[in-house]
Amino acid sequence: MRNLNFHHLHYFWVVAKEGHLTRAAQQLHVSQSALSSQIRQLQEQLGRDLFVREGRALRLTEFGQVVLKYAESIFNLGNELLSLTESGELQRLQQLRIGSVATLSRNFQENFLRPVIGEAEVKLLMRSASLEELLELLSIHKLDLILSNRAVSADSSTSWRCQQIAEQSVCIVGPPGDAAKAFRFPDDLVNAKLLLPGPSSDIRSQFDVLLSQLGIEIDPFAEVDDMAMLRLLARDSGGLAVVPEVVVQDELESGRLETYWVLDSIVERFYAITAKRHFELVPLKTLLEKSQAGFQPLSSG
Repeated sequence: MRNLNFHHLHYFWVVAKEGHLTRAAQQLHVSQSALSSQIRQLQEQLGRDLFVREGRALRLTEFGQVVLKYAESIFNLGNELLSLTESGELQRLQQLRIGSVATLSRNFQENFLRPVIGEAEVKLLMRSASLEELLELLSIHKLDLILSNRAVSADSSTSWRCQQIAEQSVCIVGPPGDAAKAFRFPDDLVNAKLLLPGPSSDIRSQFDVLLSQLGIEIDPFAEVDDMAMLRLLARDSGGLAVVPEVVVQDELESGRLETYWVLDSIVERFYAITAKRHFELVPLKTLLEKSQAGFQPLSSG
C-alpha cells in the first residue's frame, strides 16, 4: 500500500502556484536542485508528469492540474485547522475575522455587525482591502467572511458561497430646507452641484444608464470611490450626492441632510462571501442568520 508523501506534495503545491522553480525554491528556503529532486520523486510515485517546461517557466500538465486541486483541498483544510486553533474557536474566546471591500459603507458594516459587537466572548478582527486581495485571504482561511457590494461566483478552483444579505435604495441627498422641497427631478440635475460615486461603482453605472435614458448630460462636481468621503462631502459641501441611504443614515436622522429624491430604479446590493468549512463558526452563523431574517428585497414595482 502506497503512502502519499505530503512533504513532496507541499513542494509541488508551491511550485504550481509560483509557476517557476527558482522562485518556489526561494520561498521554501531550499536549493533548486533539492526542490527538483522532490518534485521528481512525487512524479515517480504518482506515475505521471506534473509539469512541462516552457522556457524558464513551468506549466502544469492536465494530470498536474488534477493533482493541484487535491493539493489545494488538503492544504486549505490544514490552514482551516490552524486558523481555528489560532482564533480561539476551539476555546472560550472566539475571533471573527472579517474583510470588507475598501469602498464599502462603514454604516452598513456597523449595522451588519451589531449582533456581535460588544459580545464578551467574540473578538472582531477587521481588514479592509480590494475584493481580489480579500478573496485570496479567504481561500487560505485567513478570513472568515467578506462583506462586499459585488457578487462573486464559484468555479472549479474555488468554493465560495456568496449570499445577498441586504439591498439599499439609492437617493439624492443635500442640504435641508426649501431647496429640497422645490427640487424637480430630473430637470434640476443639469445645474446641480452633483457628487457622484466613482466610474467603477455599480451605483454610478446604474445612474449613468438612467441619465442616458432621460437624455441628460451632466458635469459632476466630484466623483468619489470612498463612501466615507462621499458622506463627508455630502454633509459639508452644499452639493447634492447620489448615495445609498445607509451611507448617510445618521445625517438624515439628525436633519443635517435631507432626501431630495429616491431613485427607485437604482439599488446597492450587499453580499456576504464565505468559504466552505468543516467547522461551523457560531458567531458567523449568528450574523448570517440575523442578516437574512432582516433582509427584505425591494419590490420591483
